[in-house]
Amino acid sequence: MKICCIGAGYVGGPTMAMIALKAPDIRVTVVDLNERRIAAWNSDVLPVYEPGLDEIVREARGRNLFFSTDVRGAIAEADIVFVSVNTPTKTYGVGAGRAADLRYIESVARTIAEVATTPKIIVEKSTIPVRTATTIQEILAAHPGAPKCQVLSNPEFLAEGTAVADLQKPDRVLIGGERTPEGEQAIETLVSVYARWVPRERIITTNLWSSELSKLVANAFLAQRISSINAISALCEATEADVDEVANAIGKDSRIGPKFLKASVGFGGSCFQKDVLNLVYLCEHFGLPEVAAYWEQVVKMNDWQKRRFASKIVKTLYNTVADKRIAVLGFAFKKDTNDTRESAAINVCRDLLAEHANVVVYDPKVPADEIMSDVCGKGSANPRLGVAKTAYEACAGAHAIAIVTEWDEFKALDYEKIYAGMPKPAFLFDGRNITDLAKLKAIGFRACGIGKA
Repeated sequence: MKICCIGAGYVGGPTMAMIALKAPDIRVTVVDLNERRIAAWNSDVLPVYEPGLDEIVREARGRNLFFSTDVRGAIAEADIVFVSVNTPTKTYGVGAGRAADLRYIESVARTIAEVATTPKIIVEKSTIPVRTATTIQEILAAHPGAPKCQVLSNPEFLAEGTAVADLQKPDRVLIGGERTPEGEQAIETLVSVYARWVPRERIITTNLWSSELSKLVANAFLAQRISSINAISALCEATEADVDEVANAIGKDSRIGPKFLKASVGFGGSCFQKDVLNLVYLCEHFGLPEVAAYWEQVVKMNDWQKRRFASKIVKTLYNTVADKRIAVLGFAFKKDTNDTRESAAINVCRDLLAEHANVVVYDPKVPADEIMSDVCGKGSANPRLGVAKTAYEACAGAHAIAIVTEWDEFKALDYEKIYAGMPKPAFLFDGRNITDLAKLKAIGFRACGIGKA
């Protein structure tokens, strides 16, 4: 069997590396038109940072795992073609700000139709709106001479930072296809790939549309929980309750559970906001405005939480941060990843810069040029924005520290040393609730967290 994956990003690269590791008899080729990205996958410095990924790639690469820019050649040889290209939110036209931009999905479908000479199993791995498979099917059917292909939905449920563990021991693998003899056969072929290491009872098979919709709904429910606890964090601050104690109390209820009840400065990443907005657009499209408004509030609450964090810094620092040095610790949207898409740090930095603060950012995995580009725009800069090489450098002389990403190293910093080098009073705002506020206050910091008095 030969597998081709179109798209060498955060999903395609790690997923194919795991398949290659667990199924050494399958030849897996990951293709992308981005030459720099493919070169990075073939180097010692991978374009994606995930704990444990380097070891997996090194073991399988060159044996049965290959990275290439020969998209058409890989498609022609493959039995199974995974489609793992970007599906960003549209920024123009009908559905701007909500609908998914499917231009790359359509482009891939047309390329497959042009290249394929034998039947393929085409697997949707990208996060896409429900009924997208119809678009792929129609493009293939309309192309003269294109072979009969089966389209399956196999959404990813990876959490960045734990992607390798999620791939090794997934909660479930979801595969959706048409309920026809050919569709069922295609489903079983893909099931046989994952069954090399995933228990069969954890591989769920559904119809095509249920699988496509399940990914959007799963992310919407997770985002909803985060926005819910963040809404309560504001109430906790107003009433002198402790949001962690509230979350622990309600999380003990088996009907609710403890996961995704961690208050913070807000969620980020490539999926949550994009998928919730996509769900909002679908609801509007199908004439369900009340349902659309319900889910849209999840995103509005998240945006408000980011603004509230920055506003609290300004208010606490005597209603002005103009010309004051603010150290922002963390820029990735979560720890153990170098992904900055929709990171709360971007909004926090922009809001502080708008108040004429001097912002100095430190993140252990995000390059300085990416930080500059995300905050200021590609090719632009702001003289008030700097990037430090260490947390200590960022905090030196800072009037306030804002912890925006929960990197473990921020828990182990020598805060007495940091405090000594800051103007007084020295402030610390923990946007992830990872520090011991009582100890920080004992040192002398005016420290506060999310949802804590």
